[in-house]
Amino acid sequence: MAKNLVIVESPAKVKTIQKFLGSNYEVAASNGHVRDLPKSRLGIDVENDFEPRYITIRGKGDLLADLRKSANKAEKVYLATDPDREGEAISWHLAQALKLDDKKMRRITFNEITKNAVKASLKEPRAIDQNLVDEQQARRMLDRMVGYEISPLLWKKIKRGLSAGRVQSVALHIIADREAEIDAFIPTEYWSLDAALQLPGEKKPLIAHFHGKGKEKMPLSDQQQVQDIMDALQMESFIVQEIKRGERTKKAPLPFTTSTLQQEAAKALNFSTQKTMRIAQQLYEGIDLKKEGTVGLISYLRTDSTRVSEEADQSARAYIQEQFGEEFVSSVHTGNQNKNAQDAHEAIRPTDVKRTPVHVKEYLSRDQFRLYQLIWKRFLASRMEHAKYETLSVKIQAGEYVFTASASKIIFEGFMNVYTQADDEEKKESSASIRKLEKGDQPELQEFLPEQHFTQPPSHYTEASLVKTLEELGIGRPSTYAPTISTLLNRRYILKENKNLYITELGEAVNTVMVTAFPTIVDVNFTANMEGLLDCIGAGSVKWKTVISNFWPDLAEAVANADRELEQITIEDEVTDVICENCGRNMVIKYGPHGKFLACPGFPDCRNTKSYMEKAGVACPKCGGEILIRKSKKGRRYFGCEHNPECDFMSWQKPSDKKCPQCGSYMLEKGKKLACSDPACGYVEMAQKNEKAES
Repeated sequence: MAKNLVIVESPAKVKTIQKFLGSNYEVAASNGHVRDLPKSRLGIDVENDFEPRYITIRGKGDLLADLRKSANKAEKVYLATDPDREGEAISWHLAQALKLDDKKMRRITFNEITKNAVKASLKEPRAIDQNLVDEQQARRMLDRMVGYEISPLLWKKIKRGLSAGRVQSVALHIIADREAEIDAFIPTEYWSLDAALQLPGEKKPLIAHFHGKGKEKMPLSDQQQVQDIMDALQMESFIVQEIKRGERTKKAPLPFTTSTLQQEAAKALNFSTQKTMRIAQQLYEGIDLKKEGTVGLISYLRTDSTRVSEEADQSARAYIQEQFGEEFVSSVHTGNQNKNAQDAHEAIRPTDVKRTPVHVKEYLSRDQFRLYQLIWKRFLASRMEHAKYETLSVKIQAGEYVFTASASKIIFEGFMNVYTQADDEEKKESSASIRKLEKGDQPELQEFLPEQHFTQPPSHYTEASLVKTLEELGIGRPSTYAPTISTLLNRRYILKENKNLYITELGEAVNTVMVTAFPTIVDVNFTANMEGLLDCIGAGSVKWKTVISNFWPDLAEAVANADRELEQITIEDEVTDVICENCGRNMVIKYGPHGKFLACPGFPDCRNTKSYMEKAGVACPKCGGEILIRKSKKGRRYFGCEHNPECDFMSWQKPSDKKCPQCGSYMLEKGKKLACSDPACGYVEMAQKNEKAES
């Protein structure tokens, strides 16, 4: 009979760990959390020192009974849940639910599911870290308070089934702000001027770029300015004034954290954050490698640390020396770069660097292989020398103006022998002839290449860039990024189209209520400061009930104020002039999962519904018809003509009835301004008068 009981979270780990430990150990799984706050109520006694009221999760009663029997028979119980804050809390809940004796129960953690790591953890058992447990409790309770107190107000104001969240609402607000910034963006004209210079004996010309006058860089704002420069240089000679040669170093990357893995997998593999975490979990829990059995291929996947164990570091360096040579082994030891990181964790890395992607490919699905290969290459690259480039820059004088040309050539590949990032695009030299230039050379002007450009609005957020922004702002932690984005998508507050994230009409409505009634909750700085306080709980420097007791009164007051204001507003369905063909009533506007729709007010007797085409209140610039607020197939809002498809007018920004006084084109509403729809015109005016007229 087994003398010891080991409890892990996931059933997928049981068989593997049982094999590592042998017959003296029984391994069982808790299937995640066993206790939680009740779903039907707040579950926090705000009148009694904010005591949480945990209950057994529905369906876990029999499992807990089985675990209790095994625990009673065992000499020792090892709680081996995941090596993070959430895992620590699950161990604590298990200890409470199973009523484990402190002398009998110990906590163990391992960063990878390998025989050595699991056996080593049994030699270093410890008590449960109550500070980490308290931090997780505080996070759970804050999330519960925000969700359960604010969500009913969203139901009352907009529609049932909506939700607010401590991190979720801030992320939505960040996306909404970016959308507003893009909508209000007015492009500015600028020009570039290149000179195609012919060198003796060369087929292709050297392309030199206009720099400025003397040492000063000179921006080119319009066509006339460019024309004046070209006219002034028609009779001037182009003389090579300066040639600079040098070296540039490209640093090897750090190994992956949760955030950087999600970002790179999105860019390189087109994985969503949720997909990345799901596949990484599979690689961590173990893959059946036939002869070797089931083995965890990567270390723990939820981490913000770039630290690597000494053993893994030495193993990687030995592998690099053997495969590539001594000169490719990094001369520096890269440590943790994140001051907020929980340094008990390691970076995400392969459990054995000798287990190359090629060796395990036949046992992995296509997506598992691609993600494992990305992790393996990144880790190996992090232990390799930096790449080195030879650089060349040339300054060419023409009259009083200066043109420049540059080139770079890799002279030592270093880590790039193994790994390049998805957005690594080294600038290629325009012509090999640049290397043949000498000071004093006079290449002949073949032609000028002027080009008009317009400044571009900020990019829409992608999952990768949103994760990066949340991390930089200190909002959320590694375990929250994927579920936060998934919730926003599932609630249809945002939608994803060609990697870009767009806010929906429903998301705009929710964000408006949150900004109006709960500005603190969606304030980036407040949320980041709160994250810092929660980390302090984990470090043992702040008591968790202090944070909760300080947060609750302000939230309760904001909810009460918002509720009073909402009560003063009679929130009724907006009646339209569209008649229900089934019963003759005037149909009303309601909110659904995809935004507004028309419904018969006679529900449930009459269940007639139809799509709602909201009028924008302006005439079509092409045919004079009514402009409607339409939706793309994925739900993104745009402005289109009622006569579509006969009239093909469409715009992502709202058009105005006003014509441009300079060129006659239609104007677009850009925040508080009106801008000409033709960027080449560039006319802009304030829109206050227009807004007054509308009101």
